[in-house]
Amino acid sequence: MRLVIISGVSGSGKSVALHFLEDLGFYCIDNIPVALLRSFVDEIVTRDDPAFANVGIGLDARSRPTDIAAVPALVQQLRTDGISSEVIFLQTDNKVLLSRFSETRRKHPLTDKDTGLEEAIAKERALLAPIINTAELVIDTTGMTVYELREQIRERVAPRTPGSVSILIESFGYKNGLPPNADFVFDVRCLPNPYWELSLRRLNGKDEPVKIFLDAAPAVQEMIDDIIAFLQKWIPRYQDSQRSYLTIAIGCTGGMHRSVYVAEAVAERLGGATRSIRTHHTELR
Repeated sequence: MRLVIISGVSGSGKSVALHFLEDLGFYCIDNIPVALLRSFVDEIVTRDDPAFANVGIGLDARSRPTDIAAVPALVQQLRTDGISSEVIFLQTDNKVLLSRFSETRRKHPLTDKDTGLEEAIAKERALLAPIINTAELVIDTTGMTVYELREQIRERVAPRTPGSVSILIESFGYKNGLPPNADFVFDVRCLPNPYWELSLRRLNGKDEPVKIFLDAAPAVQEMIDDIIAFLQKWIPRYQDSQRSYLTIAIGCTGGMHRSVYVAEAVAERLGGATRSIRTHHTELR
């Protein structure tokens, strides 16, 4: 049995993610009381029913604070007992949350006559802190469409098999800031920059002329070799600790050339030994 717990701040897309898991064949329950989660798992495990091979559970701030605080220990106990359990948390910028609630005219679950929307959002973040602190995958949906969120769930969550690590290798540009949820960050700004070649400036790291330029630079290949050696050493440690998701960020100045090239090269080299690897290029639209 594989158990996927989906949590997140209200308005971040938790219901969308859970419903899409259901579309992909998961047996899903939203907002089950945390106190009943262990009993539910014990019940379906004994049935050995294929319908419960993949289960999605939605948890949010409507549970009691004491129950939410118990989630990390509960997840660890489930893993100890041989239940493949993973926690995914969705979060969104406060300004976007305010806009979403305004547009949909939905009521935040923690608002009341004494609690306004902004205060409710802050209260919810504090309540959910134990869950986000134990989450293996945090998805920031601030700039995402519903379709992009569904694609992330399809590519990273749905195909993962128990015991494997779903790896995302993403390129980014330092000029726009670090990715918020990266586990490892590699800075490749020291490498030769195709941007200064006028014929390459408007291309990106997936284009053949840029690849030829970077293929010829010994420092680029040395950097890739070092990143691969590091990851090949440490990815198994993540697997041993039952980690389900790993995000590797590779950045250059603009996020168009060097980081894209290196991300693709690292993904190709790692792909022979790791099942689930996808790349994402933040600056390529």
